[in-house]
Amino acid sequence: MFQLPSTERVHIGKRVSAALIEEIDYLGANRIFLLVSSALRKNTTEIDKVCDALGSRVVSVYDGIPPHAPRSSILTAASEARTSEADLIVTIGGGSVTDAGKIIPLILKYEIEKHDDLDPFHIFVDESGSTIKPTFEGPNLRVICCPTTLSGGEFNTLSGATNEKIGHKQGFEHPMMAPVAVVLDPQLALHTPDWLWMSTGVRAVDHTLETLGSFESDHFSDGIAESALRLLSQALPNVRKNPDDLDARLRCQIGAWQSMIPIIGGVPMGASHAIGHILGGTCDVPHGYCSCVMAPAVLRYNYETNSERQRRISSCFGMPDEPAEGILDQFISDLGMPRALSEVGVSTEKFDHIAEYTMMDFWIRTNPKEIKSPLEVMEILNLAV
Repeated sequence: MFQLPSTERVHIGKRVSAALIEEIDYLGANRIFLLVSSALRKNTTEIDKVCDALGSRVVSVYDGIPPHAPRSSILTAASEARTSEADLIVTIGGGSVTDAGKIIPLILKYEIEKHDDLDPFHIFVDESGSTIKPTFEGPNLRVICCPTTLSGGEFNTLSGATNEKIGHKQGFEHPMMAPVAVVLDPQLALHTPDWLWMSTGVRAVDHTLETLGSFESDHFSDGIAESALRLLSQALPNVRKNPDDLDARLRCQIGAWQSMIPIIGGVPMGASHAIGHILGGTCDVPHGYCSCVMAPAVLRYNYETNSERQRRISSCFGMPDEPAEGILDQFISDLGMPRALSEVGVSTEKFDHIAEYTMMDFWIRTNPKEIKSPLEVMEILNLAV
């Protein structure tokens, strides 16, 4: 079964203010809570332009979400949204802002105010290795997401938040946590730092790699993932050469959207995403860098199990007879991104802890090559030193 998301509309290439006015008028919202990137608010006029366009309908603007969306910051933002009696949440920013925006309606619905009160809602792996997804009634408050990076979380029903008490990023999921609408504005992305755009672009590439490498994918998901990978493999280098190329940026945004469709539909990811969750929440590695350093290593680890599936990856890069691992390694390097755990501040002394926590992630169990213990995770980590 392919699961369809609750997102109803995607605005492609429109300026963010114009698209938001259209959406807000359509939804009949009057009390808008803006959850925005701190850098975008402080260093550009984009947020001011949105506030001017929406006028008195903006009841609060919050820009205090740090990387990896710690629970405490989301709870603070939710408190402001509650006090302002918001009837719609609009996020403008990267993946952490997006994740926080999707969790806030859940917090408001269940009147959550304390850190540990979120525990009953997150996905976890039990002692038998089974993934447990709590069931609960979804939120009523809807969200509109205006992304400035390529992680793709704005299209996902799944959202991540870091439990600061244990240093573990955990997933929260419900169909109604997906935004009602998404705005893809390439001009807004002109303000995104190059390293952030490229690294999250590799994150989107990683979605396609783990889809095309998965034995649980399907013909539809494979086709969408191939289209996404072709778009991203061509458009990301174009943006690196010419950052002002709006069409290339828009093609990156479309590729990121397509890369998320298989995940939304139910195709499970593998070890790269599972380890990446831990590198982010536990080691504070930027979201996109996790894929930059882990994706080639995971391809190499899985090769003996899914080599025929990996040929599809190589074909998307126009090199069907070359190993996907080598192609990807060169591609990431050419984008100027890090290629080793040591380059992102993760030393071998942390490997035991990372491996133990990775076994608690729900996607480590769906890697193409079976992973039964932290020893196999350590093997992958050692491929990425």
